[in-house]
Amino acid sequence: MSSSPFHLSIPVKDIESTKTFYGEGLGCSLGRQSSVAITLNFHGHQIVAHVTEDLGPQQTSIYPRHFGLICRTEEEWNELRNRAQTNSLIFFREPRRRFPDTPLEHLTFFLEDPSHNLLEFKYYFNPNAIFGEETFSQIGDVHERNG
Repeated sequence: MSSSPFHLSIPVKDIESTKTFYGEGLGCSLGRQSSVAITLNFHGHQIVAHVTEDLGPQQTSIYPRHFGLICRTEEEWNELRNRAQTNSLIFFREPRRRFPDTPLEHLTFFLEDPSHNLLEFKYYFNPNAIFGEETFSQIGDVHERNG
């Protein structure tokens, strides 16, 4: 697995609410900033938030678009969940256990930032499920699919 940081560009409505959510709420360190963009250290990965008037349609489901982190430990996942709760961040989907009693079992929750970007945080009990377990066809939640 590569140790190279990932880069993601996201649309946001303004810089201040972005700094509050990602900086204060999630604990991301803030990088370069202008009146129309800011870089964020998202657990070692670079997010560049760009201000735009067109945020696109607000999602009613976790699909088709979201991003996030796969935590290395259950403790890390619990810390992020507790931080989100303590900072009154908006849970788009509450913390829960997915695919219990299978090799795909994991903990997950979804947050919604002030610009309606969705973030998922998960912890897999079986690390092979991150990229492996090809004999299983389950990916995501059927009831969340639109259409």
